[in-house]
Order: sequence, then structure tokens, then C-alpha cells
Amino acid sequence: MIEQVYHLTQGNTKTIEKILMDDEIHYMHMILNKGEGLPEHFSNAKSVYMTVVRGRLSIALDEQESHEYPTGTMLKIPFHTRMNVRNLHDETLELIVVKAPAPQNQK
Repeated sequence: MIEQVYHLTQGNTKTIEKILMDDEIHYMHMILNKGEGLPEHFSNAKSVYMTVVRGRLSIALDEQESHEYPTGTMLKIPFHTRMNVRNLHDETLELIVVKAPAPQNQK
């Protein structure tokens, strides 16, 4: 078998999983329920791409007010941007997060 196969968790339970972490990209999958989120942090890659697979993302970047993004939206967030990621809605939020190129200080 030439290809490598990765599986993402299915369901509605809070999940933050690192699917692929190599020298080129970091590929993460997240499931967050109402009231759940990530600790406030700064982006650590040249670009962070966030795709809303399901639900609505509520995110505040740097000094901006929180904005909402529906299913099918992809965000590109630049390096060293303060991020506050939350699910403020009843529907489960599912995200794919890609960091490219991969941060050099993480493996």
C-alpha cells in the first residue's frame, strides 16, 4: 500500500485530535459542543487555515469583536494572531485546522 490512511473521529463528543504532524503541515480535527472552545492562544504558523465542516464557528482575532462563520467557510489566519475559538451555538461545531508550513518548534 503506497498511501497512508488517517481516520477522523466521528460523533458529537468534544475532540481535539492531531491527525498529521509532519515537517510540512499540521492537520488537526476538532469537535466542540455548545460552550466549548480552545484556550486563547496565538497562531504559531505562517498561515493557519480553519475550515468549518459542521456548525457555526465563533472566533475573535486580536482586538476584533467575535465573528461567526457557518458550515463551508474557510478562514486564513496570519502568524502571531491572537485567537479565541468558541462554539456559542446549540449545533455541534466541527473544524479542520491546517498549519502550513508547520511550525518549526513543534513536532
